[in-house]
Amino acid sequence: MADSAFFCTLTHEGLLAVRGTDAAKFLQGQVTCNLNYLSQQSSSLGARCTPKGRMLSSFRILPVSDGYLLAMASELLEAQLTELKKYAVFSKSTLSDETREWVRFGLSGGDGVLVTLGLDLPQDANSVVHGHGLIALRLSDGRAELWAPASEADTLEARLCSQLPQAPLNDWLLAQIRAGIGQVVGATREQFIPQMINLQAVGGVSFKKGCYTGQEIVARMQYLGKLKRRLYRLRLDGNDVPAAGSELFSPVHGSSVGEVVLAAQAQAHVELLAVLQEDAVKDGRISLGNEGPAVQLLDLPYQLDADREIQY
Repeated sequence: MADSAFFCTLTHEGLLAVRGTDAAKFLQGQVTCNLNYLSQQSSSLGARCTPKGRMLSSFRILPVSDGYLLAMASELLEAQLTELKKYAVFSKSTLSDETREWVRFGLSGGDGVLVTLGLDLPQDANSVVHGHGLIALRLSDGRAELWAPASEADTLEARLCSQLPQAPLNDWLLAQIRAGIGQVVGATREQFIPQMINLQAVGGVSFKKGCYTGQEIVARMQYLGKLKRRLYRLRLDGNDVPAAGSELFSPVHGSSVGEVVLAAQAQAHVELLAVLQEDAVKDGRISLGNEGPAVQLLDLPYQLDADREIQY
């Protein structure tokens, strides 16, 4: 169903709120994306890193009237909130978990529904529109998200059900995999630098914004380093969906050559995103687990272009 029209409730992520006078200044020194490029009409992917450039979380960040909302894997939110509060002590900003205050729906082929709700969402990736207490935002592959106060959950779900089939979260994740959008979850926390999941190729890293935690390592890799591991899209026959963090192996090395980032069930197979060593990819003999089922390489919908990426 990932290629057809549907909606689902986005239950796998939580919302971290950063609000207050200093919200932008505070977050600008914490995250990889450039908040100066954001407005009430735009959103961005981004990440927060350790000083060594390893991602503690990845997210979509959305400006609101008095700050920002960051949607990230639910299991990461508590730790991120605790850590960020330590740095925000001397900042005029308030941090909280607003997961229960919002409901979020994922829409595939659902622009007609948005119009009936009074939301005329542009087709441009990352565009945002507000109206009637609702927020809609566009993803890079044309899908959309609808954010609303939790009090509107039942009403909105009934309205969506009247116009679109409801799908399991798996179908939303499958579409995300096909869009080539990696994501940090609990099992992969601190495993990757942003370039390993191609975050710089999808607008989630700014090389013009100046300092943030981990910036030196991330910039050095982009300008001077040679990345030996990066994100690939793969196919696995069968119906067993591997968990994020599951290891992949190759005869090229006697140990793991990569980890699953995200996986979902397709009609007769599994599709996944995984960070893999390039020499193993060139060899082509990659399996899930040691001596497990083989995986096949699939295309990503974008090209890596270092010259273009550093202009952002």
